[in-house]
Amino acid sequence: MNTRELINTARALVANDKGLLAMDESNPTCNKRFAKQGIHQTEEARRAYRELIITTPRLGECVSGTILYDETIRQRKKDGTPFIKVIIDAGIIPGIKVDTGAKDLAGGPGEKITEGLDGLRDRLKEYFQMGARFAKWRAVITIGAGIPSRGCIEANAQALARYAALCQEAGLVPVVEPEVLMEGDHTLERCRELTEEVLRTVFGHLYTQRVNPEGMILKPNMVLPGLMCPKEEGADDVAEATVQCLLRAVPAAVPGVAFLSGGQSCELASARLNAMNARFKSHLPWAVAFSFARAIQQPALEIWKGREANVVAAQQALYHRARCNRAARRGEYQAAMEKTWEWDTVKAA
Repeated sequence: MNTRELINTARALVANDKGLLAMDESNPTCNKRFAKQGIHQTEEARRAYRELIITTPRLGECVSGTILYDETIRQRKKDGTPFIKVIIDAGIIPGIKVDTGAKDLAGGPGEKITEGLDGLRDRLKEYFQMGARFAKWRAVITIGAGIPSRGCIEANAQALARYAALCQEAGLVPVVEPEVLMEGDHTLERCRELTEEVLRTVFGHLYTQRVNPEGMILKPNMVLPGLMCPKEEGADDVAEATVQCLLRAVPAAVPGVAFLSGGQSCELASARLNAMNARFKSHLPWAVAFSFARAIQQPALEIWKGREANVVAAQQALYHRARCNRAARRGEYQAAMEKTWEWDTVKAA
């Protein structure tokens, strides 16, 4: 493990008001999204879509790193150029999702445990040799009647810590993703309390496993009310609750907090990230960035629809969303940015 390189990479991932683009959807998840748009669910369609993303002009101005899936990191452009080379040439750091998904937790009805530790050390070595310099592992925590249990929180926190330690051993920056899901009718305050508990537990296990906090990135959920909660909260309320939670649970040594979007709309994710930076950026010990998937990709996917004629318009949509989120990192995002952009007037083929 080269500690200095880990720290430098972690800092680079959140430098210059950039963030991460998550394009690590599993094949089944990608296929489901394709099906909704009437796109063929084939390996070639997935390859073409991913090529569209990584070849988007000027993407590196807003995105510092991109999270890939095992299939994706091995794919090539239509002309034979490896995706990894395209990404690096664009000034973007390649990363890789390494967990194998959330499975039912034994003895925990309604709860999940993320798997993938078996054989992880060898897989990390291979990914490093392929050019990846960071990795991601997602744990999911559901709020419901009587859940999450303490056992679920502890089990997922321990797995995240063991994964992170193996990453740093292999020279990869771990992106640690404990996600408290939006599903449910819980209040903003309940989400804040539970997110703080989860983060405290995760960092306790990270410390036990001797993970260097300076060589990692945290990818948490924003503190939000459940999707079925009758009370709506404004961006400022979300920002205040989220920052308060993080200040109580996240060590100052961590270089950056890169939020997941978690099913939020593109505009809401940008507005809430913007509120955090506009109000609190100068007082926070870590960078507050983004690591969005659908909140960057979705407009592009809806325009593309699997048609070559729509690639340029789709790339314009992708770049626009990335640019909005870079503005949010600066506290400069405004709803008017959505109205001034002309992609919605572009007629897809």
